[in-house]
Amino acid sequence: MSRDFADLEVGHTVTTPTRTITEADVTNFAGVSGDFNPLHTSKAAGRDSAFGERVAHGALIFSLMTGLLRRVRDERAAVVAFYGVDELRFTGPTTIGETVHVESELVEKEPRDHPTANGMVRYETEVLKENGEVVLTCELLSLVK
Repeated sequence: MSRDFADLEVGHTVTTPTRTITEADVTNFAGVSGDFNPLHTSKAAGRDSAFGERVAHGALIFSLMTGLLRRVRDERAAVVAFYGVDELRFTGPTTIGETVHVESELVEKEPRDHPTANGMVRYETEVLKENGEVVLTCELLSLVK
């Protein structure tokens, strides 16, 4: 069961399970998003790029991050609404076959006068590869019960 605003403590951290990026993930995301940039979809373009192979879409990694965080919902706030993202940065490439996980820390909570939420929370969040390299950083904001 998710935790209510009053129960949340600044400094609380969560680490998600892992997820391996697959060929199907990249192909399906290209189809859904309409982003067929050859850096993501062409083996030849990827091979000839600075990365030496195709890389996953940054927006795909962001989307996978939100899904991984959902898997640890019992440790996080009872979200009423996703409120926004601050300081989003893609700091490194993620290639097909690499495995990522998410680490997130509650850094701020602010009471709100809202019809269905008791407050807003801010999480400093990172997506990391198995080798510890950070590939995405951001601050996630949510309205919570």
